[in-house]
Amino acid sequence: MPISQAFFRRTNLLLMAAGIAVLIAIVVSSLWLTLATERNFSDVVAAREVRSASADLMSLVQDAETGQRGFLLTRDREYLSPYSDALARYDERFGRLAASVDGLPDMAPYIDRLKTGLAAKLAELTATVEVAQSGNFEQALATVRDGRGRALMDEARAGFASILERSESALIAAIAAQETTAFRLRWVTIIGAIVILGLAATAAWTILGYTREIMAARRELEGLNVGLEERVRERTDALVKANEEIQRFAYIVTHDLRAPLVNIMGFTSELEATFKPIEAYVEAEGEKAAELKPEAELALKTDAPEALEFIRSSTRKMDGLINAILKISREGSRALKPERLKLGAQLEAAAAAVHHQASETGGGITIDAKVGSIVSDSFSLDQIVGNLLDNAIKYRSSERPLEIVARTRAVRPGWIAIEIEDNGRGIAAGDHERIFELFRRSGTQNTPGEGIGLAHVRTLVRNLGGDITVRSEFGVGTTFTVLLPSDLATVKRSI
Repeated sequence: MPISQAFFRRTNLLLMAAGIAVLIAIVVSSLWLTLATERNFSDVVAAREVRSASADLMSLVQDAETGQRGFLLTRDREYLSPYSDALARYDERFGRLAASVDGLPDMAPYIDRLKTGLAAKLAELTATVEVAQSGNFEQALATVRDGRGRALMDEARAGFASILERSESALIAAIAAQETTAFRLRWVTIIGAIVILGLAATAAWTILGYTREIMAARRELEGLNVGLEERVRERTDALVKANEEIQRFAYIVTHDLRAPLVNIMGFTSELEATFKPIEAYVEAEGEKAAELKPEAELALKTDAPEALEFIRSSTRKMDGLINAILKISREGSRALKPERLKLGAQLEAAAAAVHHQASETGGGITIDAKVGSIVSDSFSLDQIVGNLLDNAIKYRSSERPLEIVARTRAVRPGWIAIEIEDNGRGIAAGDHERIFELFRRSGTQNTPGEGIGLAHVRTLVRNLGGDITVRSEFGVGTTFTVLLPSDLATVKRSI
């Protein structure tokens, strides 16, 4: 069925309105889901603070009891040092726990019961210490043996367990909500992109059909207007100017469509601008139609595919960022599996995975494992070493062959250091902390990446109870030091 000018205009307006409506929906949904993500993250931080404060307070009370028992058994006042320190810090530690549950009204009864129980326990400890200090050690020991102190301690442990259990439930719920929000955000983006692509395809189909009708009318008109060369020249000049206008629009489109949502919205604006010279051409008659054929073909065969590719690229970009958040969010809740690992074998396997990339630069990887084994989580350790080796290769210096040294050493009893040293391009002093932030990168951005690798590494290291630091001199090289407990099974992580 022939397409009239009125139908063509209405269709274009409807498509543009639909596209703008979809973009607004994507932006509003993304903002709402981003706010939900921030709320969920705050809940996770609050739950972890409750767990940390509970563990610290429990440890403090145990120190006080240990000091009391040591003094009563040895009659040596040196053993009262942990007891005295614990009493001095008790109010601050309990205040921290109480402050951490301010936003959790259902935790108040548990805190009140715990406060009463701990007050009774500390009173019992103080009474026995004072009796012993007066010289009556036997009476103090008899008070300890009557079991009341143990019962009070058991009651305190039960109170701590109740608080930890509820904070664990809150943490799990917050993480689940975070994953749900991220899942919804990804699908909002995907569905929005699909709708935009559908609208763009519909617009292209409409323009193509209308262009075909214009071409048919042009051929008919040529047969009726032979000899109108002057009019052709005039319209040729108009077409050149129109083509220059389209080229300027195309440059703006390709220059501005860089960020995910801004790119898609920019495409809609440029598409609207592109329709204006086409509508002007449609309204023209005679030989002018022949001159507008290249312009229509340019819009259909060049501008539209280019814009669609930008939309796909922006969608992939946003999907990559969402997956990165999910990856960091989920890593904190993954169950660790401590097992005895041969550090030399772990480093050699990680080096073998990137050996080809390192050898392409004329360099190599040296393994120097002075510590034989570690009890840790194999998957996390592989991820840590693999990411650091990938970083060393990615940010190598073009001025010299890449040399990487992966070494292990004991730093103090119960702790092991893994160092990844390279002679790459180095990191500026002001970026030493910034590189560990999510979506942050350092130096010249001439290599692909999202800025999540080192943030992920730091999350993994901290989940293993350790820490990561960096030493680097710009233009000389970089050394990442991962400090880990030698036995993960004995470490009580406070997260």
